[in-house]
Amino acid sequence: MTESNPTGVTTPGGAAASAGEATEEAADRPQPREPWDYPRHWIADVLASDGGVVHLRPIIPDDADRVVRFHAGLSERTRYMRYFGPTPTLPPREVARMTTVDYQKRVALVAVLGGDIIAIGLYEGLEFDGKPESAEVAFVVADDHQGRGLGPILLEHLAGAAAESGFVRFEAEVLSENPNMVAVFRDAGYQLSRSFDGSTVHVEFLIDPTEALLSVRNARERASEARSVANLLRPSSVAVIGASTDPKKVGNALLANIIAGGFTGPVFPVNGPGPAEDESSADTGAQAAPHGPGPGRSTPAQRRGHERPPSVRGIRAYPTVRDIPDPVDLAVVAVPAATVDDVLDDCLVKGVRTLVVVSSGFGESGEAGLESEHRLLEQVREHGMRLVGPNALGVANNEPSVALNATLAPRIPATGRVGFFCQSGALGIAILDTAARRQIGLSTFVSAGNRADVSGNDLLQYWDSDTATDVILLYLESFGNPRKFSRIARRVSRSKPIVAVKSGKGAMTAARAARSSAASLDDQIAQMVLEQAGVIQVDTISELFDCATIFAYQPLPRGPRTRIIGNSSVLGSLAAETARGGGLEVTDTIDLGAGASEDAFEAAVTDAMGDPSVDAVIVVFVPPVAVDADWHARALMAAANTQVSRAADTAGGPDANHPKPIVTTFLAVEGIPPGLMKPGDNGLPDVGSIPSYGSPERAANALARSWQYARWRERPESEIHRPDNTDPEAARGYVREAMEDLVADGGDTGPGLTLGHVESATVLGWYGISIVPFREVTTMHEASAAGRELGFPVAVKATSQTWRGRLDREGARLDLPDATAVVTAFAELSELTGDRVLHIQKMAPKGIGTMIRVRDDRSFGSLISFGLSGRTFDLLGDHGYRAIPLSALDASELIDEPRSSALLRGYAGEPPVDRTALADLLLRISTLVEDIPEVREVVLDPILSSPDGAAVLTALIRVGPVPTRADTGPRRLG
Repeated sequence: MTESNPTGVTTPGGAAASAGEATEEAADRPQPREPWDYPRHWIADVLASDGGVVHLRPIIPDDADRVVRFHAGLSERTRYMRYFGPTPTLPPREVARMTTVDYQKRVALVAVLGGDIIAIGLYEGLEFDGKPESAEVAFVVADDHQGRGLGPILLEHLAGAAAESGFVRFEAEVLSENPNMVAVFRDAGYQLSRSFDGSTVHVEFLIDPTEALLSVRNARERASEARSVANLLRPSSVAVIGASTDPKKVGNALLANIIAGGFTGPVFPVNGPGPAEDESSADTGAQAAPHGPGPGRSTPAQRRGHERPPSVRGIRAYPTVRDIPDPVDLAVVAVPAATVDDVLDDCLVKGVRTLVVVSSGFGESGEAGLESEHRLLEQVREHGMRLVGPNALGVANNEPSVALNATLAPRIPATGRVGFFCQSGALGIAILDTAARRQIGLSTFVSAGNRADVSGNDLLQYWDSDTATDVILLYLESFGNPRKFSRIARRVSRSKPIVAVKSGKGAMTAARAARSSAASLDDQIAQMVLEQAGVIQVDTISELFDCATIFAYQPLPRGPRTRIIGNSSVLGSLAAETARGGGLEVTDTIDLGAGASEDAFEAAVTDAMGDPSVDAVIVVFVPPVAVDADWHARALMAAANTQVSRAADTAGGPDANHPKPIVTTFLAVEGIPPGLMKPGDNGLPDVGSIPSYGSPERAANALARSWQYARWRERPESEIHRPDNTDPEAARGYVREAMEDLVADGGDTGPGLTLGHVESATVLGWYGISIVPFREVTTMHEASAAGRELGFPVAVKATSQTWRGRLDREGARLDLPDATAVVTAFAELSELTGDRVLHIQKMAPKGIGTMIRVRDDRSFGSLISFGLSGRTFDLLGDHGYRAIPLSALDASELIDEPRSSALLRGYAGEPPVDRTALADLLLRISTLVEDIPEVREVVLDPILSSPDGAAVLTALIRVGPVPTRADTGPRRLG
């Protein structure tokens, strides 16, 4: 597929050029920028469709020589399709024109790989009646890089830049013989308007981000990120850079583990001259396993020669990656941090796709190390590669066709269907050991270390479509891109359970423990937001594996009704109490007695499996006297197998015949006891094996988590849609103009700018949110006139935060019936509060005070909260939280989240409030913040909620620079 676009925008003397230069910039538009003064947020690292990284940035005059080389490297056909003619060379005047733009009316972006331009995209404004609404767009991709999806990426980023400059439409002229270019526009999700003129097709389309556009963007992002992780986890060949001959060195241990794991492709040790051979990181104590002849080993003829090639663990070693004669997909780097830079150029020349850097001495070591890490990431991405680490434990893929163990862990669990992501290397070793002991088989494993590049979001994208992974485990120390995590997790959780330890109660750092109050709120918010995305949050690694075991081997419960069967009334009671606390309904607890026979167990479990009033079973078997445990295990498995057989024979029958989960405390063993294992084809535990837990509480907790997830997954999917009566363009322009005024006035852009009450109401009005009518007044005369204009009764209110929301309501005078009362109240409040400006506001219908707030969260980005209004509820922390954007179901659930929400449903005979009006407010605020990421905080407090609606009395908006644009515009790596 050819991705060139023959619009002729940059053709010397073209119509677009003359039109673009014919008129002056409109007075109300931002002034053009200098040739090197481009918006820095337009710089982006992006993923091509093959998973490789490409650097995107605005063009500058210094690119002239690169543009000439790029053009010279294009094929004759690509030049023809782009320029409507052969155009063998670009005249110097044209090169100067292409590389000197104003970054507003004319914008050009270049895709760069290894310092060379591989694609160029540009737009040029077309003015009609002095208003720049349309722009002509063009791009061309080097022949060697066509088919990598660079055309659509350039189109996305050009559209984003054009929208910032006020353009609403793109146009293009395409040769009729180049239908692939039209397909690029169409497949991006744009609604095209086309007209034919002989040999060309004229295309027009609006560039506003529609739902169709976002859907296409997200699908392409998912495919490219999954492909990049596949490049990491499914390499055809591996090079170990820094492979040492010293068994105590990291490079030696890595090579030993790759060989012992049985990697199916060739392995190439790289052990060049200099310090890399013997100075690679720390002593791991890993022992090499014996191995047979493999690819890359020296030949008998070489061994008979006078000069034997250098080798590591009997495999021929190479001085650099570029000296390896065969292709290399994955490079595992174990050289000192100071020498990592030296291997990057070799990896680029060799075409290496991914680096796993286990070397330490980067961000974890202090400021100097962090600078080195940033420099490493920049260089890796400029070379088109992806990076795991630095300071990583490594990666593993147990799929037999790959069999990759490129980690420092001495013990890797057997093959299974669980994917695991974590950061800490030391923690990763403990995690892998625990999984092996519990017989939890892993499909893939990634320990990302400092997580400079590849993150949990990337792995979620890969596992979403990975048929070898059914369960996903995450140990999250932080969220690299919280908005993106929430978006991806919502989708993945629909088909695969995600269990996460978020640094909190069970993994709290010393710094967070010192801030216990803040940490408690963080944990509360994390739980709500993760639940919104369907993620099962646990507090400890032990709970993580408790959940993993039931998800990996047992079906989800179809309801909460649980029967407990056991031989100890005390342990049965503990299980019942914990189950109820987790949301399960304990139908009954059957105590078979300490000496219960295996027949009694089998009969009781079989009865429970066939009972339509039972959804799940907990079996407690910890006998106080010696009995034949094997017999009891066989009885339990027989009952379970009877259930499976009956379900298979009556497919589509009543619910009683569907498989039901069973958990047990069989002899207090953790994992899958031999007697409760259903072996698969490889002899390892398969689906249908019964997990055992060390205590009845843990068994009940795991089952409760399974039910919570099953209940979330059964929720109807609620689409995120745009409310009616919104004008995002007007609001966006108003907000950005306010920010430009702030910068022009020398204001501090750090915390941002809080808009006034009138300005805030104006922005909200463009999103269909009306504030109860009010006027700002500074004199008694203005107060009296405002009261008459609004219509009595009115309220006079202080404007300073000190007097707003007080429990004694001293900052307001309510239900004032006439102008005399208004003037008197104005005088009293002016003297009492010292406020120069007061508000006169129309009285709203009586109702319950509620509040909506959006704020920045260091872990999750923009969060929206809801609760009852007032300092009492603030002190109690009685608020619900959700990540943005909200679906209709999210909004409804958020209203019910606070403990005090019972007051809204009708309490003590009071009528319920209008929940639809509250949900509509939540959705409109969510849409506003999603549309305009510069909106950093929104407060609607109070909102008087009544059976007749929701009246917003006060609203304030704070705007400021966007912390990150990684998930608020065109695709880019975080």
